[in-house]
Amino acid sequence: MTMPAYAQELGSRLPSANERAVANNLRQILAAHAQGGTTLRLQQNVDQPPTEVTLTPGLSALLIELLRHLGQGDAVTLVPISQQLTTQQAADILNVSRPFLINILERGDLPFERVGRHRRIKAEDLFEYKRSRDGRRGQALDALAAIDAELL
Repeated sequence: MTMPAYAQELGSRLPSANERAVANNLRQILAAHAQGGTTLRLQQNVDQPPTEVTLTPGLSALLIELLRHLGQGDAVTLVPISQQLTTQQAADILNVSRPFLINILERGDLPFERVGRHRRIKAEDLFEYKRSRDGRRGQALDALAAIDAELL
């Protein structure tokens, strides 16, 4: 998942040009061998034998996606599905204002918990809401495109 640079920065900064180049190179290497069961050999020291790591197709896909965003210079934050998010973090993920998100929460469209005075949203619930919202938006766009096609 990409985040706006102002919301979460990669190590307090955006990736450098060199880091972007390395990410793109590594992404291309992984993509060429991503059929599943790919074994990487990592050489840490000349004195030690290489360490072998076998990547599953799911892990390969996740790493390739992460490296694609880094290669484009995006700031990236990984959010565990079980993590509780603040309302500002949730608003940033949905690309809405915090007050707009609060309205969504208060309407009951998205479950949340109170921790003291603060609202916390489970990342799992937020991503499910986002998938559902994006699906509804896609259907609305399809309907508009169909109407447009009828008018032509």
